[in-house]
Amino acid sequence: MIKIYNRSTRKYDIEKVSGEKYLNWTYSSPLGMTLLDMMIKKKFFSSLYGKYCDSKVSSKKIKNFVDEFNINMDEYSTPINKFHSFNDFFTRTIKSSARPINLDKNIFISPGDGRLSAYENIDLHKIIQVKGIYYSLEELINSKGTSNKFKNGVCLILRLCPTDYHRFHFVDNGTCGETNKIKGNYYSVNPIALNKIPKLFCQNKREWSIFHSENFGEILYMEVGATCVGSIIQTYSPNKGISKGAEKGFFKFGGSTVILFLQENMVQIDHDILDQSKLGYETKVMMGEKIGTKL
Repeated sequence: MIKIYNRSTRKYDIEKVSGEKYLNWTYSSPLGMTLLDMMIKKKFFSSLYGKYCDSKVSSKKIKNFVDEFNINMDEYSTPINKFHSFNDFFTRTIKSSARPINLDKNIFISPGDGRLSAYENIDLHKIIQVKGIYYSLEELINSKGTSNKFKNGVCLILRLCPTDYHRFHFVDNGTCGETNKIKGNYYSVNPIALNKIPKLFCQNKREWSIFHSENFGEILYMEVGATCVGSIIQTYSPNKGISKGAEKGFFKFGGSTVILFLQENMVQIDHDILDQSKLGYETKVMMGEKIGTKL
């Protein structure tokens, strides 16, 4: 059972997990862990499922998925009967009115929909994955010089479930450099897996870039793939002007993660998010929502 903090009600909601029984079995049973190591974490497994999700026949599962997880299709640009495949549905675009962007230059916004954890004054050599499991930023991005810029800064981990809007956005005006791609495995990023696989984020496929923001300094953006995530698609143009709230890219099918590293003394993350993170709970946030303030 995964509890998520609801900022509106100030209470905890129980997350309804897609494929929960499968995840528990895979990451808890001896046979499941064997299959995970031999097949499920491999690229070919996720690529094969990705091809199915790109096929026309996969569109038959859309309505049941929407009904099971109570997805509000009124927020999206395309009617439910107009998607050509499940991936077409999964990468759906949202109406701007459904995710208003706070354009105040002093307000730091969420880059996407998901479940957020935030950590201040980070030790570059001991970044929290979950309680008792850590990794270093240098391991995560394979770059020592770049990682040093974020000493004592802030780490934001935004976990996207399969039920979420799966496009991610820029948190400010600015320019973004080229994407660096790192090959890896395709473990699930659900807390069930995070509690079982040490340094999971450092093992999975991931991409990162440096965003030069106008108001919040340099920001390291990272996107982490997961089981059945066929691709991480970057849609921005490197080294060209970007507006706050503009799309950076999207994930194809599967739960995924966006990680941001902020420099020291640039942003004060909202205290409710920090407090819940210290307690071990993620906070549900929406793209464009205020999650911090400029220092």
